Amino acid sequence: MASTSTLAAMPEITGTPVVDTPKLLQWPTDQGIKKPNLDDPTADTLWDFHGTLDTCDVVLSTEGNYHMALHDIWPKYLATFQADPLHNAFYTTSPPVVIPQLKNGVVQFGNLYATCMPSVAVASKRVIDKLVASGVTDGPAYPIYQDRGEVILVKHGNPKKIHTVWDLGRKNVRLVTPNIKLEPGAFDTYAEAIYNIARLDPHPPKGWTAERLINVLFNGASHDKDKWLEGARIHHRDEPWSVAYGKADAAVFLYHLGLFAKQTFPDTFDLVPLGGTVENPQPLPGTKVGVREVVALKGNWNAKQLKARDELTNILRGSEFTEILQKHGLSRPDGFVPNKAD
Repeated sequence: MASTSTLAAMPEITGTPVVDTPKLLQWPTDQGIKKPNLDDPTADTLWDFHGTLDTCDVVLSTEGNYHMALHDIWPKYLATFQADPLHNAFYTTSPPVVIPQLKNGVVQFGNLYATCMPSVAVASKRVIDKLVASGVTDGPAYPIYQDRGEVILVKHGNPKKIHTVWDLGRKNVRLVTPNIKLEPGAFDTYAEAIYNIARLDPHPPKGWTAERLINVLFNGASHDKDKWLEGARIHHRDEPWSVAYGKADAAVFLYHLGLFAKQTFPDTFDLVPLGGTVENPQPLPGTKVGVREVVALKGNWNAKQLKARDELTNILRGSEFTEILQKHGLSRPDGFVPNKAD
């Protein structure tokens, strides 16, 4: 594993990616564009759902990388309130938007404007620390899950014969990344993984260095204007779309996201492990392994909302969620604190 401090040694990225997304007519929205805005041209445009959602029992604002695990735990969470069901309970699976969501009082999807405030947040320590510093958290933050490094997502059959990060630098290979402006944290994670895996490789290809690889991929050294592609908004959907239907040949992708893509579309994708095997990843030296934390948020909550908030943080720290995480290629991190019931 590498710390974020190693990113300073990587060549500065000065190139400009090509956004890989279909061209769409940008119809005007009812109330204009609000921030955070989660419209995604490849997935999330709700132009025909008009309205405002402004009364909720619970809202989880979370990074979406573990959406498959949330899909499994959410109905179990709601089932704990059978005697007094929750109403308008929702969660967003997106880049971290909780800070502007709290600041601006809204999150927008097309013509749907949700003004319910989040009561629980899941994000990286960097984002959680900002929430703590701003005084909006209630109680400690708890690490809840850890990924298992990265893989390379390729087309089924791996037609470009991509086997290592070095192959991404070949002339005929196009790489798609997260949007560097809208998802800088995800972009840095993947770029740093490429750089550090190459830097620590004891047997690089002749004539190649980690610095040259970064310059070829991101700084125009390949002289191929379509070498570096980026998604439009939300990378855990944009990158698979680009590999399947767009211009990309490969995407460096978190293992559990790649596993989900392969399991969902077995005839569309294959995975290239970066250490170990697809069934048992053993991340190579230099691989970035990320941890996400959960924290309760302050608000003018009534008794039911407060119960819903606290039960959500508890279930995300429970043994049932541990099993779900493991099923989807994730694990509990060092320092994990289970809830008192476990």
